[in-house]
Amino acid sequence: MTFGDRLREYREFRGWSLADLNKATHYSRSYLSNLENGRKAPTDDVARACDAALRAKGELIAAARGDKVSKLDRTPWQTAELIQRMQASDTTASTLESLQATVEEMCCQYNQRDALELRQEAHGWLHHVATLLDRPVGLKAHTDLLVAGGWLALLAGCVEYDLGMRTAAESTRVAAMQLGLEAGHPEIAGWGYEMTAWFALTQGRFRQAIDAAQRGQAVAQRSSAHVQLIAQEAKAKARLGESDLQAVLDNGKEMLNHLPYPDRPENHFKVDPAKWDYYAMDVHRIAGDDGLASQYARTVIDDNITPDGHELSPMRVSECRITLGIVAGREGDLEQAVGLGMSALKDGRQSKVHLQMIAGELGRELRRRFPGEGLVADFSEALHGL
Repeated sequence: MTFGDRLREYREFRGWSLADLNKATHYSRSYLSNLENGRKAPTDDVARACDAALRAKGELIAAARGDKVSKLDRTPWQTAELIQRMQASDTTASTLESLQATVEEMCCQYNQRDALELRQEAHGWLHHVATLLDRPVGLKAHTDLLVAGGWLALLAGCVEYDLGMRTAAESTRVAAMQLGLEAGHPEIAGWGYEMTAWFALTQGRFRQAIDAAQRGQAVAQRSSAHVQLIAQEAKAKARLGESDLQAVLDNGKEMLNHLPYPDRPENHFKVDPAKWDYYAMDVHRIAGDDGLASQYARTVIDDNITPDGHELSPMRVSECRITLGIVAGREGDLEQAVGLGMSALKDGRQSKVHLQMIAGELGRELRRRFPGEGLVADFSEALHGL
């Protein structure tokens, strides 16, 4: 499918006219029409603007760059040739560029790919990187390898925690932090703190989560990691019943607005405006702002459903359904609340520890409001099976 076809598909899916897209992107209607009809070739700038406006999660950027096929290929760069070059201690610019593309592609697969499979591949590439780091290489190549290793370790640690491998996840997180610090890469170090905050949050250690989030903000230097650290701080404060939540959210949103829109918003380590809505949803749900929580939940679900019905981020959609279930329970609709909760626990890509925390909040809400109901017992059983 061409960029023009994809642009028209997303525009119509959102219910927008060319005039609406013109207002959102400031590109003329005639130019946008020419893009859709293939009479003009898209630039990176217009693709990025249209992708952000239509909340296409990188789909339009990928189409514009002509790499749609390779984007959907789960291992586009994992070729025998690249591995052989690395085994031969080839640290030329082209080899390192291919390695960086591999790492980014894997980070973009986080939301969709089987967790065990992704962990295995990440550790495989870490082994190749470690082998090269043990050999004499130039200073720039050494730094590039440390950075690649840092991102791989972060990815592996996140997947391990999703699988419930807490000890392994913490060891891998520490390794990622060390690689980031050695490379002088503040964002990798910031994500290391973010993982600490995430681990503490999902384990109910909210004060420790706030502490880790604030320490991470001191090193992350206005990056996606910094924005996500603010989000983790807000989530923990909401669960402690603190009152300065809107100020924290406003701080994160302001910082996000000053960051460039990511080329690959599906990258797990990039935060875009749609992902921020997902964080805000969690905070407003915990704070009891049901109207805002529901609004954000529906927006996030819409953002993560493609025109053909595919879920771009099953984990995020599941949490949104739980949020809508909690709101339904608070409104007295037990059947809808349990139905939404059950749909969130369905098989598929899951972050089990995180899902248990959010679904557990729904379970407690239902037990409190509907004691002794059979549907509540059914949901509790399904949650226990998770």
